[in-house]
Amino acid sequence: MSLSQRLWNDNQDLAQASLTHPFVQGIYNGTLAKAKFAYYVGQDAFFLEAFARAYSIAAAKALDWQGFTTFHNLAGGVLQELNLHEEYAKQWGVSLRNVQPGSATRRYTDFLLATAWSQEVGVTAVAMSPCMRLYAFIGQSLAAQGIPDHDYSDWIRTYSSDEFEPLAQQLEALVDQYSSESERVTNTFRYAMVCERDFFEAAWAIEG
Repeated sequence: MSLSQRLWNDNQDLAQASLTHPFVQGIYNGTLAKAKFAYYVGQDAFFLEAFARAYSIAAAKALDWQGFTTFHNLAGGVLQELNLHEEYAKQWGVSLRNVQPGSATRRYTDFLLATAWSQEVGVTAVAMSPCMRLYAFIGQSLAAQGIPDHDYSDWIRTYSSDEFEPLAQQLEALVDQYSSESERVTNTFRYAMVCERDFFEAAWAIEG
């Protein structure tokens, strides 16, 4: 079993906590309050900008051309995801230019950027992998029940798509190529999974 697979398997408690979270389930059944989703869209756009920067830092620090190009291409995938958020923002009346990050968002982005600047690329890939794998897991798990027809359907389609899964796999390949199992790696992955769960919780806690 690869390192990326072991890390994912060892954190299934947090993966299930995110999948079954009322915010995520509200997206699936269409009952999530619009104010909660609007808050999430703004916060996620702020997060994705930091995520793209972390990819770019890792690309610059990569010791081989293959790593550089893969990190660079993954950053491009984030920019495409941000385009989706632009469409959501128009739909929900959210200004992505004036987003003030909440504490959960800031904690996650500070962690990612600090890791990207201070650690070698393998640890950075480990820190970023939970986001990609978790969203692919959530999207595919929800879509397996049938994609409903409501305002949040595109969110499910995006993260369950054949285009998104390869992005998660590319990042996991970087984890396996540049990382080896250690306490730092294990703790980094789990902390990122906790940040993901807390990100959903922060959006759910917004009144709406």
